[in-house]
Amino acid sequence: MHVRNASDRLLRWERRMDLPLFVGSLLFLACYAVHVLLRDIAPLWHDLALGLALLIWVVFLLDYAVRILLSGEGARFVRTHWLDTVVLVLPLLRPVRIVNTYLAVRRRRDRPRLSLYGRVITYAAMTAVLLSFVAALAVYEQERGAPGATIHTFGDAVWWACAAITTVGYGDATPVTPLGRVYAVFLMACGVALLGAVTGAFSSWLIQVFAREDKEDREEGVGEGDRERKEKPPGD
Repeated sequence: MHVRNASDRLLRWERRMDLPLFVGSLLFLACYAVHVLLRDIAPLWHDLALGLALLIWVVFLLDYAVRILLSGEGARFVRTHWLDTVVLVLPLLRPVRIVNTYLAVRRRRDRPRLSLYGRVITYAAMTAVLLSFVAALAVYEQERGAPGATIHTFGDAVWWACAAITTVGYGDATPVTPLGRVYAVFLMACGVALLGAVTGAFSSWLIQVFAREDKEDREEGVGEGDRERKEKPPGD
């Protein structure tokens, strides 16, 4: 009974915080983009963006602590809610929570609009776009002005991120700084995982379609055989 009450309290809290965390995710991404892309703005605006980003991080930290208390799971909460844990430790991945919010909203519907396979593909696509944008910002911040750098503009960083997450890897734009290469490894690993998820979902959907059509063909064949036996005159 206690576990059920804790689960209900946690669910109510998460529903109450969905919208604030969604807005916070967007603001955090916007603040980081301002920090990276608008280096020539007045120092006051630059400091405000960094201060707002820090405040949002504190909000996420408090939300994480409250959910640990409400869940009653203690240290096990870190493993069972791994995405929230990773997002808290790595602030640059915080916008990925937007995907979590999208799925939570879809689950509130009486009947989801998308099938399981459609949801997997949608999840992967949204995650790929967010991760690519965040990785492009992070790598551009590290690479610009670095000796021997091949990523000189944010456009170069976006091009690199698209090549990395799709596992194409043209090699015309590559990180040369240690931290930039760490980001690259992480993005490539995510690209492989997302590609596998999409390929698996699409393959499973095709198998299901073929199995359904094969079953319908067999049923139609059995039905036609029954009609022929009924129509055949006795003694033939």
